[in-house]
Amino acid sequence: MINYQFIIYACPVGELNSQLEDYFHKSRQLYGENTAHKYMPHCTLTGFFTDELSAIPIYIEALDKALIEIKSNNLCLKIKIKQLTFNENWHGLELQADVLKQLIANFARLEKLPTRQEKLRLKDWLHLSLAYDFNPEYNKNLQDLATEIIDLQSSVSWELRFYQKNPDWTWNCLKTWSIN
Repeated sequence: MINYQFIIYACPVGELNSQLEDYFHKSRQLYGENTAHKYMPHCTLTGFFTDELSAIPIYIEALDKALIEIKSNNLCLKIKIKQLTFNENWHGLELQADVLKQLIANFARLEKLPTRQEKLRLKDWLHLSLAYDFNPEYNKNLQDLATEIIDLQSSVSWELRFYQKNPDWTWNCLKTWSIN
């Protein structure tokens, strides 16, 4: 039996995402690749989990139901960008979205598959990474580039996305839901 890796993200779309993509492109070009470059701009909602391809429709159905539960309770899936944060080994956007945490907890409650061996790891610290595992000598340069390119007041919408990560670090987006 072959198991595949899956993960659930909230991904920005719109003007902010364009700025993030520009930042990733320029930061790679000017200061080399860091671990954040292996991913699209995203907020991680679960850790990676492994399962069979036959489980995909069940995960999608559970995410559909979890989203319907949130919407039927008239809860707003608003993602607030709290701030840009720059630490010596991590740069990113800190996010606040309690209803999004509730959505993913509902998903974990609804989804019960015997084919997945590990428990779902739900993320509590919501953030969008800009750079990590970077050369320390570029810390200030990366910070300056981020503050130059990224405007936290830019228009942004968010999508819930269910991804399959391939061994070569390519991604298959299996389903997308607009969440605000």
